[in-house]
Amino acid sequence: MAGPTATGKSDLALGLATALDGEVINADAMQLYRGMDIGTAKLPVTERAGVPHHLLDVLDVTETASVAAYQRRARAIVETLLAAGRTPILVGGSGLYVSSVIDDLEFPGTDPAIRGRLETELATAGSSVLHERLAALDPAAASSILPSNGRRVVRALEVIELTGRPFSASMPVPGPARYGAVLVGLDRDPAALDERVNRRGGP
Repeated sequence: MAGPTATGKSDLALGLATALDGEVINADAMQLYRGMDIGTAKLPVTERAGVPHHLLDVLDVTETASVAAYQRRARAIVETLLAAGRTPILVGGSGLYVSSVIDDLEFPGTDPAIRGRLETELATAGSSVLHERLAALDPAAASSILPSNGRRVVRALEVIELTGRPFSASMPVPGPARYGAVLVGLDRDPAALDERVNRRGGP
Protein backbone atom coordinates (compact mmCIF):
# COMPACT_ATOMS: atom_id res chain seq x y z
CA MET A 1 0.00 0.00 0.00
CA ALA A 2 1.40 3.37 -1.00
CA GLY A 3 0.34 7.00 -1.20
CA PRO A 4 1.22 10.52 -0.08
CA THR A 5 1.52 11.37 3.58
CA ALA A 6 -1.76 11.81 5.50
CA THR A 7 -3.90 9.83 3.04
CA GLY A 8 -4.91 7.35 5.75
CA LYS A 9 -2.56 4.46 4.99
CA SER A 10 -1.98 3.58 8.66
CA ASP A 11 -5.68 3.38 9.50
CA LEU A 12 -6.45 1.25 6.45
CA ALA A 13 -3.47 -1.00 7.20
CA LEU A 14 -4.75 -1.63 10.72
CA GLY A 15 -8.20 -2.46 9.37
CA LEU A 16 -6.80 -4.85 6.79
CA ALA A 17 -4.46 -6.49 9.28
CA THR A 18 -7.36 -7.09 11.66
CA ALA A 19 -9.61 -8.47 8.93
CA LEU A 20 -6.95 -10.61 7.25
CA ASP A 21 -4.99 -11.86 10.29
CA GLY A 22 -2.06 -9.78 9.15
CA GLU A 23 0.96 -7.87 10.33
CA VAL A 24 2.21 -4.50 9.08
CA ILE A 25 5.61 -4.04 7.45
CA ASN A 26 6.83 -0.46 7.22
CA ALA A 27 7.88 0.69 3.74
CA ASP A 28 8.52 4.35 4.58
CA ALA A 29 12.24 5.13 4.46
CA MET A 30 12.05 7.83 7.13
CA GLN A 31 10.12 5.65 9.59
CA LEU A 32 13.06 3.25 9.68
CA TYR A 33 14.80 5.81 11.89
CA ARG A 34 14.50 5.96 15.66
CA GLY A 35 13.30 9.25 17.09
CA MET A 36 11.74 10.62 13.91
CA ASP A 37 8.18 10.14 15.09
CA ILE A 38 6.31 13.42 14.67
CA GLY A 39 7.66 14.47 11.29
CA THR A 40 7.01 11.04 9.82
CA ALA A 41 3.63 10.51 11.55
CA LYS A 42 4.86 7.19 12.92
CA LEU A 43 1.94 5.39 14.54
CA PRO A 44 2.53 5.15 18.32
CA VAL A 45 2.54 1.66 19.85
CA THR A 46 -0.59 2.57 21.82
CA GLU A 47 -2.50 3.19 18.58
CA ARG A 48 -1.50 -0.02 16.77
CA ALA A 49 -4.48 -1.99 18.09
CA GLY A 50 -2.23 -4.88 19.04
CA VAL A 51 -1.21 -5.43 15.41
CA PRO A 52 2.50 -6.31 15.12
CA HIS A 53 4.52 -3.76 13.13
CA HIS A 54 7.89 -4.52 11.56
CA LEU A 55 10.85 -2.39 10.38
CA LEU A 56 10.05 0.66 12.47
CA ASP A 57 12.84 2.29 14.52
CA VAL A 58 15.55 -0.03 13.18
CA LEU A 59 18.16 2.60 12.26
CA ASP A 60 19.98 5.35 14.14
CA VAL A 61 19.96 8.77 12.51
CA THR A 62 23.71 8.37 11.90
CA GLU A 63 23.08 5.35 9.66
CA THR A 64 22.18 5.56 5.97
CA ALA A 65 19.07 3.75 4.80
CA SER A 66 19.80 1.28 2.02
CA VAL A 67 17.10 -0.03 -0.30
CA ALA A 68 19.10 -3.23 -0.83
CA ALA A 69 19.30 -3.88 2.93
CA TYR A 70 15.63 -3.02 3.34
CA GLN A 71 14.71 -5.43 0.54
CA ARG A 72 16.52 -8.33 2.25
CA ARG A 73 14.95 -7.66 5.64
CA ALA A 74 11.44 -7.01 4.37
CA ARG A 75 11.35 -10.07 2.12
CA ALA A 76 12.55 -12.25 5.00
CA ILE A 77 9.68 -10.97 7.15
CA VAL A 78 7.16 -11.45 4.33
CA GLU A 79 8.26 -15.04 3.80
CA THR A 80 8.17 -15.79 7.54
CA LEU A 81 4.63 -14.41 7.81
CA LEU A 82 3.43 -16.30 4.74
CA ALA A 83 4.91 -19.53 6.09
CA ALA A 84 2.98 -18.94 9.32
CA GLY A 85 -0.26 -18.40 7.39
CA ARG A 86 -0.41 -14.69 8.17
CA THR A 87 -0.95 -11.79 5.76
CA PRO A 88 1.89 -9.29 5.28
CA ILE A 89 0.63 -5.71 4.83
CA LEU A 90 3.38 -3.58 3.28
CA VAL A 91 2.69 0.10 3.97
CA GLY A 92 4.55 3.29 3.20
CA GLY A 93 5.10 6.34 1.11
CA SER A 94 8.46 5.27 -0.35
CA GLY A 95 7.51 3.76 -3.70
CA LEU A 96 10.96 2.32 -4.35
CA TYR A 97 10.85 0.48 -1.02
CA VAL A 98 7.49 -1.10 -1.87
CA SER A 99 8.74 -1.98 -5.35
CA SER A 100 11.94 -3.51 -3.97
CA VAL A 101 9.90 -6.12 -2.11
CA ILE A 102 7.23 -7.07 -4.62
CA ASP A 103 8.94 -6.49 -7.98
CA ASP A 104 11.77 -8.41 -9.62
CA LEU A 105 14.26 -5.71 -8.72
CA GLU A 106 17.97 -6.21 -8.07
CA PHE A 107 20.39 -3.89 -6.29
CA PRO A 108 23.96 -4.62 -7.40
CA GLY A 109 26.71 -3.65 -4.99
CA THR A 110 29.11 -0.76 -5.37
CA ASP A 111 32.86 -0.46 -5.89
CA PRO A 112 34.44 2.70 -4.45
CA ALA A 113 37.35 2.57 -6.92
CA ILE A 114 35.10 2.29 -9.98
CA ARG A 115 32.68 4.88 -8.62
CA GLY A 116 35.50 7.30 -7.80
CA ARG A 117 37.04 6.99 -11.26
CA LEU A 118 33.70 7.56 -12.98
CA GLU A 119 32.84 10.52 -10.75
CA THR A 120 36.21 12.10 -11.56
CA GLU A 121 35.50 11.62 -15.26
CA LEU A 122 32.03 13.10 -14.76
CA ALA A 123 33.55 16.20 -13.19
CA THR A 124 36.10 16.66 -15.96
CA ALA A 125 34.34 15.46 -19.12
CA GLY A 126 30.68 16.06 -18.25
CA SER A 127 27.62 13.82 -18.11
CA SER A 128 26.91 13.91 -21.85
CA VAL A 129 30.19 12.15 -22.62
CA LEU A 130 29.44 9.41 -20.09
CA HIS A 131 25.88 9.15 -21.37
CA GLU A 132 27.17 8.52 -24.89
CA ARG A 133 29.28 5.65 -23.53
CA LEU A 134 26.25 4.28 -21.70
CA ALA A 135 24.20 4.46 -24.91
CA ALA A 136 26.82 2.32 -26.67
CA LEU A 137 26.96 -0.24 -23.84
CA ASP A 138 23.30 -0.35 -22.82
CA PRO A 139 20.85 1.49 -25.09
CA ALA A 140 17.86 0.50 -22.94
CA ALA A 141 19.36 2.07 -19.83
CA ALA A 142 20.50 5.17 -21.71
CA SER A 143 16.98 5.74 -23.05
CA SER A 144 15.58 5.77 -19.51
CA ILE A 145 18.23 8.08 -17.99
CA LEU A 146 18.47 11.76 -18.90
CA PRO A 147 21.91 12.77 -20.22
CA SER A 148 21.95 15.53 -17.60
CA ASN A 149 21.51 13.08 -14.70
CA GLY A 150 25.19 12.47 -14.04
CA ARG A 151 24.62 10.56 -10.81
CA ARG A 152 22.39 8.00 -12.51
CA VAL A 153 24.70 7.71 -15.52
CA VAL A 154 27.67 7.03 -13.24
CA ARG A 155 25.68 4.41 -11.33
CA ALA A 156 24.65 2.66 -14.56
CA LEU A 157 28.23 2.54 -15.84
CA GLU A 158 29.44 1.33 -12.44
CA VAL A 159 26.96 -1.57 -12.44
CA ILE A 160 27.88 -2.54 -16.00
CA GLU A 161 31.58 -2.63 -15.14
CA LEU A 162 30.98 -4.37 -11.82
CA THR A 163 28.59 -7.09 -13.00
CA GLY A 164 29.42 -7.48 -16.68
CA ARG A 165 25.71 -7.17 -17.42
CA PRO A 166 23.59 -4.31 -18.74
CA PHE A 167 22.34 -1.91 -16.08
CA SER A 168 18.85 -2.44 -17.52
CA ALA A 169 19.05 -6.06 -16.31
CA SER A 170 18.67 -4.78 -12.74
CA MET A 171 15.59 -2.70 -13.54
CA PRO A 172 12.08 -3.96 -12.63
CA VAL A 173 10.83 -6.67 -14.97
CA PRO A 174 7.19 -6.24 -16.08
CA GLY A 175 5.00 -9.05 -14.88
CA PRO A 176 2.91 -10.21 -11.96
CA ALA A 177 3.90 -8.87 -8.55
CA ARG A 178 6.00 -11.12 -6.33
CA TYR A 179 3.99 -13.12 -3.77
CA GLY A 180 0.79 -12.46 -5.75
CA ALA A 181 0.57 -9.08 -4.06
CA VAL A 182 -2.46 -6.81 -4.36
CA LEU A 183 -1.39 -3.19 -4.85
CA VAL A 184 -3.39 -0.42 -3.16
CA GLY A 185 -2.74 3.26 -3.82
CA LEU A 186 -4.36 5.98 -1.73
CA ASP A 187 -4.88 9.63 -2.57
CA ARG A 188 -6.94 12.57 -1.36
CA ASP A 189 -7.85 16.03 -2.55
CA PRO A 190 -4.81 18.32 -1.99
CA ALA A 191 -6.80 20.70 0.24
CA ALA A 192 -7.92 17.79 2.43
CA LEU A 193 -4.34 16.50 2.62
CA ASP A 194 -3.08 19.93 3.70
CA GLU A 195 -5.69 20.07 6.44
CA ARG A 196 -4.79 16.59 7.71
CA VAL A 197 -1.07 17.38 7.72
CA ASN A 198 -1.67 20.64 9.61
CA ARG A 199 -3.70 18.80 12.25
CA ARG A 200 -0.71 16.59 12.99
CA GLY A 201 1.23 19.51 14.42
CA GLY A 202 4.92 19.06 15.15
CA PRO A 203 7.78 21.52 14.72
